[in-house]
Formats: sequence, C-alpha cells, structure tokens
Amino acid sequence: MGTENLITEGFSLMLLGMGTVFVFLTLLVVVTTGMSSVVQKYLPEPVPTTPKGTSRASQQDQQTLLAVISAAIHAHRSNKK
Repeated sequence: MGTENLITEGFSLMLLGMGTVFVFLTLLVVVTTGMSSVVQKYLPEPVPTTPKGTSRASQQDQQTLLAVISAAIHAHRSNKK
C-alpha cells in the first residue's frame, strides 16, 4: 500500500467517524428537546402557593425559641470562664 492510499483511507475513516458522531449528537439534541416539550405539556410546573402571614402562635414559638437559644448561649459562655 502506498502512502497516498493510507492517507486517503485515513481521511475517509475520519469523515465517517465524525459524521457518525455529528448525526448521533444531532439526534440526541432533537430527542431531548422533544422529551422536554412533552414533559412540559403533560406535567406543567405547579403554581407556587403564597405563604400566609405568620400566626400569633408561630410568633410566640419564635420568641420562645429565641429566649431558649439566648439562655443556652449565656450558660455556655458563663461555664467557659
């Protein structure tokens, strides 16, 4: 085999490989886009609910939690001295 024949065969093999990869990646993009549109159509994102204002009980719980945390920090710092 001559050098020209090897180079020609190498280029043809390279083009075949690159063409295969290009076709596969193009097909992958098309299928992924199609799947995305199907999922969006049949399973739309749920509408987020707006949180209601904090109730009086939860405000009381927050104040109690703050007091407990403050007491724990104070006790921890006083034990270190």
